[in-house]
Amino acid sequence: MSDVSESVLLLVAGIEEFCAAPIRETGPELTADLRELARGRNLLDLKFSQMAAAFAATDEFDREGSYSPIHWIRKNCHMTGGAAADRVAVGEQVAHVSETVAAMAGGQIGFPHLALIAREAQALVESGGNKQFDETRLLDKARQFSVGRFRNFCHHYRHSVDPKGYSTREAEAAQARALNLTPGEGGMLWIRGVLDPEGGAVLQTALEPLAKRKGKDDDRKLDRRLADGLVEMANNALDRGTLPQRGGQRPHLQVTTTLETLLQRCGAPAADLELSLPISAAAVARLACDCNVTRLLLNADSQVIDVGRTTRKIPGSTRRALNVRDRGCRWPGCDRPASYTSGHHLKHWIRGGSTDLRNLVLLCHRHHWMVHEGGWQIVRTDDDRYVTVPPQMDIFRQPARGPDTDVA
Repeated sequence: MSDVSESVLLLVAGIEEFCAAPIRETGPELTADLRELARGRNLLDLKFSQMAAAFAATDEFDREGSYSPIHWIRKNCHMTGGAAADRVAVGEQVAHVSETVAAMAGGQIGFPHLALIAREAQALVESGGNKQFDETRLLDKARQFSVGRFRNFCHHYRHSVDPKGYSTREAEAAQARALNLTPGEGGMLWIRGVLDPEGGAVLQTALEPLAKRKGKDDDRKLDRRLADGLVEMANNALDRGTLPQRGGQRPHLQVTTTLETLLQRCGAPAADLELSLPISAAAVARLACDCNVTRLLLNADSQVIDVGRTTRKIPGSTRRALNVRDRGCRWPGCDRPASYTSGHHLKHWIRGGSTDLRNLVLLCHRHHWMVHEGGWQIVRTDDDRYVTVPPQMDIFRQPARGPDTDVA
């Protein structure tokens, strides 16, 4: 603390005294105080930015073991990397954006507006172009627009003055795409990645219709619906068979199971799922509803002694007829098209159910899961309607839904 200047100590003491004072409670008083306090915060951010730029011009960050001034500021001043970079940019460009600084000091705009304008000045310098930086044009829009709208305008401005540089930065962003898939405990898969603006927009556009709520009883939160949508999108890509082949065949989920597991007999082992941990008999039954089956005969030493012919449980002709009849998921309130569904056996084929239209119904990935692992039932009535029955209450679990049934 001995190296801290007296003016900084006095400022911090004044701030502490202000924070300890009671807050005025009436609307007009709070309105006036909030506006003036925001202006004060902006002025402090401006001073911090000038100090950050001066610090960046030294090698003190290197002596303290940081790899950049921004890294040091982020770590020691408890800020995000983006916030630290904004402050350094403002401090370095403050002499070139004097009109904007005066407007912020007068309370006409906020520090985020100033940071965006400073970033535009910095980008124009780094591009090496001959175009003059037009601070006045940007400042006029900053006075009119919220920070979000102004950020969008800044991108349009940058492209108008430096289209080549803008395109170069787009290409650099696309090359920075990264995705890490890390297996976790219990077979969970941790996903971490970053996408450029265009790639992110493509992914969000594809996920948006898949992440909508499916009816009034869908109480999943958005993060769960997005995750379910991602799995559903991957399932659809596998089902369509349009992905590049791997090992001479199209990518697919490979499950190896015993007959006892498929029959869900007591004491049967779990089934092996390629690229993951073993899965339950209930999951096997769901995947086996609409799949290719290959019979393998093993001896006592688990050596393969015979391989049967691979057969499709729902033949192509039957699936096409099913698509025409059901047109999509038949769960009440669901609007998934036929291309996003699997054929479900009302009475599973492993228990003697037939693979014909009378015993089949189209269900999307989520509702198929709800029938097999979620405890729901879907039943065809004599007049060709479908009734869904929620899980029944037992001594260990409250009912997941009310007692009413839905009719399609």
